[in-house]
Amino acid sequence: MSIYSEIERRGAVGIVALNRPDARNALNVGLLQELRGAIAEMAADKTVRAVVLTGRGGAFCAGADVKEWSETTPESVAAAGTTWIDEALALVREIHDLPKPTIAMIDGAAVGGGLDMALACDFRYASARSKFICSYTHVGYSPDCGGSWLMPRVMGLEASKRFAFTGDLWVAEVALAHRLISHVSADAEALLADTMAFAEKLAAGPTVAIGLTKTLLNASADRSLADQQKAEVAAGEICATTNDHAEGLAATMERRAPNFTGT
Repeated sequence: MSIYSEIERRGAVGIVALNRPDARNALNVGLLQELRGAIAEMAADKTVRAVVLTGRGGAFCAGADVKEWSETTPESVAAAGTTWIDEALALVREIHDLPKPTIAMIDGAAVGGGLDMALACDFRYASARSKFICSYTHVGYSPDCGGSWLMPRVMGLEASKRFAFTGDLWVAEVALAHRLISHVSADAEALLADTMAFAEKLAAGPTVAIGLTKTLLNASADRSLADQQKAEVAAGEICATTNDHAEGLAATMERRAPNFTGT
């Protein structure tokens, strides 16, 4: 049973929601484990063709649960069999690697590790009241959930350094100007409508081809052109076996819109 999170399905869109509103959805070990389970469920469910990650109660995520983190002892880690950082690092990787399109729907604050979760998504949609803080330097710390790898890929190196070094708070319009987010809605209601419209558009696409395209794009910066071309050929061979490829070809020949089924 989930205590700190919720899963909802709207057609082919799966919604994973952080639900610790009294703690501004701060990440404790329990929430991290639930989120990892939810992402695994979204990956395995073939009826889910796009995923939205969001937070309940007027916040996206306040980052690490500092109280739990500060009270961690070797004995408590041994009893739990895991640590906060083990779970957080794995979650960010699993969001990033999910072979389906992902959108972070951000209404309120996205801070520290919560910001890193949003960066791991393919797209970030935010309401006008949202705020963003790379908060690690506030406590004399450096990024530890993957943000130092994700930020430069999302918004470039210099902007990432400015954001991370200063720990400044960026409102939605500043975040949009620096490409940290890709869309700003007027309020929470408009944000939900805008995010779901985009998620449904992605979910109506050829899911296997989109997933493979995501994998190719994510890996491209770390490969030579020749190696990337080899990976493209291998991905294309998989796409060629899908019903969606056959449907796409038929629709092109018949000059009509394709009806992709995600298979």
